[in-house]
Amino acid sequence: MTKVSMHAVSAPIFVRNLNNLASMLAKAEQQAKAKGYDPSVLLNARLAPDMFPLTKQIQIATDHAKGCAARLAGAQIEAIEDTETTFADLQARIKKVLAIVESFKPEQFEGSESREISIKIPNMELKFSGLDYVNQWAMPNFYFHTTMAYAILRHNGIELGKKDFLIG
Repeated sequence: MTKVSMHAVSAPIFVRNLNNLASMLAKAEQQAKAKGYDPSVLLNARLAPDMFPLTKQIQIATDHAKGCAARLAGAQIEAIEDTETTFADLQARIKKVLAIVESFKPEQFEGSESREISIKIPNMELKFSGLDYVNQWAMPNFYFHTTMAYAILRHNGIELGKKDFLIG
């Protein structure tokens, strides 16, 4: 049986997709300026009244990336306040989270596939093995929120395609 590298199935994926997200946000800001859009309209846009706006989607996606990497590395999760109000603020947050994720070495993830990981959400606590945490919680949540960010931008007229999401 092949041993799974928990670092390989998490950190580089977060890095690649956070870079893609930063690229999409840069394109969105550039296109908004060219089209005369108020950037705050995009930053506060949402797909449905009961969904989070673009800014919150980015905040949650970055929280999942840094939280997953830290939990798998057995490290303390660095807190970042959700204070972003501009594209520049969101780019700075992504850059900070990239630095956090990239600061962990593959050796720090060794053995984390079987380590118990506990997540507290309102009214409950979820417990996973490290591998199940990555596959059933962290990655699905990360991809959900990055996909919602992409969808919000597309819905609001930003010219992005599948290539932007997958390749950057």
